[in-house]
Order: sequence, then C-alpha cells, then structure tokens
Amino acid sequence: MLSNTMLKALNDQIQKEFASSYLYLAMAAYCDSKDLPGFASWLKVQAQEEWGHGMKIYEFVNDRGGTVRLQALPEPPAEFGGPVQVFEEVLSHEKSVTQSINDLYALALQENDYATQVMLHWFINEQVEEEKSASDIIAILKMAGEHVVVLDRRIGKRAED
Repeated sequence: MLSNTMLKALNDQIQKEFASSYLYLAMAAYCDSKDLPGFASWLKVQAQEEWGHGMKIYEFVNDRGGTVRLQALPEPPAEFGGPVQVFEEVLSHEKSVTQSINDLYALALQENDYATQVMLHWFINEQVEEEKSASDIIAILKMAGEHVVVLDRRIGKRAED
C-alpha cells in the first residue's frame, strides 16, 4: 500500500512524464516547421518514450492499490530559437526530471517503501541514458555549425532506411 505522500508524489511524476512527452512533441513540431525532419523524428520517438514512462508509473500505482489522479499539462512553448537551443532545452528538462526521480527515491527510502525503490531503479538508469543522449546531440550540433541541415538530412535518411 502506498502512503498518501508517496501516492501524491507518484501522481505528480506521472504528470511530469506526460508533460515531457507534450514538450518533446512541441519541439518536434518546431523542427518540422523549420524543415528539420530528422530532428523532428528523434523528438517524436522521445515523446513516445516519455509517455511510456508516465504509463509505467501509472500501472505501478494501480498495481499497488493507489488511485491515479491525472493533472493538467502545461502548454509547451512553440518557438525554440534553433536546433542547438532545442536540445539544450531537452538536456535541461531531463536534468529536472532526474532531480524529480531522485527526490522520489529519497522519499521511498525515508518511507521504507521497497517496491517503489525497486521500480525507481529503472528510472534512475534511464535518466543517465537520457542526459547522455541529449549531451551527445548538443556536442554534434555545435560541431556541425552551419551544416546543421546536412546533419538533419543524414539523421532523417537513416530513419528511412
């Protein structure tokens, strides 16, 4: 059984994961509008992953006898200033999600909630991957400089193959 405090924190995390999905979909729309389909494709996949993360917590709450309470999603921005800024925002956002997951884990430790601790191990490992992926893309984008469009096309062609 989940404590009321843990249940609220898990419901808050579900909202954060769904909001992440919505943000990445907005970023994909921005990239599509700038004729950067490769980056848009990457962001659409990321949006689906984030939705899946929210559903993973949703199912966990249900399995533990809790009640999922969905919350409103904030409206994401529509403009981002360019591909480098998009992925810098991705990295910044992932760092905030990492902090949120770490805070959840600390709460689970405090409450001796072993099942939640075990479930969160997957998320902790996932966040390491998410931050590395965003950092790697930022580094490549900065090296590409004015050749960003060529890089985008290559990413897009690889997605088509």
